[in-house]
Amino acid sequence: MQIPSDLRYSKDHEWAQLHGDVVRVGITDYAQDALGDIVYVALPSVGATVAVNGSLGEVESTKSVSEIYAPVSGTITAVNDSLTSSPETVNADPYGAWICEITTTSSEDFESLLDAAGYATLTNN
Repeated sequence: MQIPSDLRYSKDHEWAQLHGDVVRVGITDYAQDALGDIVYVALPSVGATVAVNGSLGEVESTKSVSEIYAPVSGTITAVNDSLTSSPETVNADPYGAWICEITTTSSEDFESLLDAAGYATLTNN
């Protein structure tokens, strides 16, 4: 299982990558593996305001439906529309298949996320 060291992680298995005040969000390799074959991704709406740990959307697999949670508070400024027609990309490339970008209102939210070592401990890897 991959856990890139340049990302931060939530306890709900989302990854976050900071670019200035914009945080790119996706689900981890661990999460996509647990879900199985992903068949649908419900994306958030651009312009929506989200709170840390608030729901961003859903990922549906052949096994179940799981919520995607915001790792930071802010405003949705971009979504990865390609996931609408190719949701399986999340299985093939979980760290390339980002779900949305959030312009954050608090750098503290990002700083409080787990680093790679902390996430490895959480997932027993």
